[in-house]
Amino acid sequence: MRRYGKVATEAVYMAQSGVDPVNAWQRAAENEFVDRVAAIKKGCPKSAFLGLAEEGHIQGIPSGSYTTSKRNKRYALELFRLLKGDHGLVDDRRTLWVRACGPEHKAHNGQMDVVIALWSEGLLH
Repeated sequence: MRRYGKVATEAVYMAQSGVDPVNAWQRAAENEFVDRVAAIKKGCPKSAFLGLAEEGHIQGIPSGSYTTSKRNKRYALELFRLLKGDHGLVDDRRTLWVRACGPEHKAHNGQMDVVIALWSEGLLH
């Protein structure tokens, strides 16, 4: 599992125990990246996680208002939708990302690691 995937799964377990999802992400990122401030603050994977949580797609986390991100939330929701439609895409990261971005040609920035980790751990619904 990639590092932002680890952060996401740890954040889920913290949030399921009562920690606010925003704070859960922060704590999990600090645990994973220790003194790497830029990695801790990286917005794309955080916004993907919070976007999924906001829409109530993460097991045990109630929907709510957790992020102002539009684009990263959209990517995460589209990645999740695509995985639900074709489970095999979890093993074809390139195709999954291209389909999620549509006509945009950009590299993923941790968003996919979050969604794939949560999907693989059975934490999305």
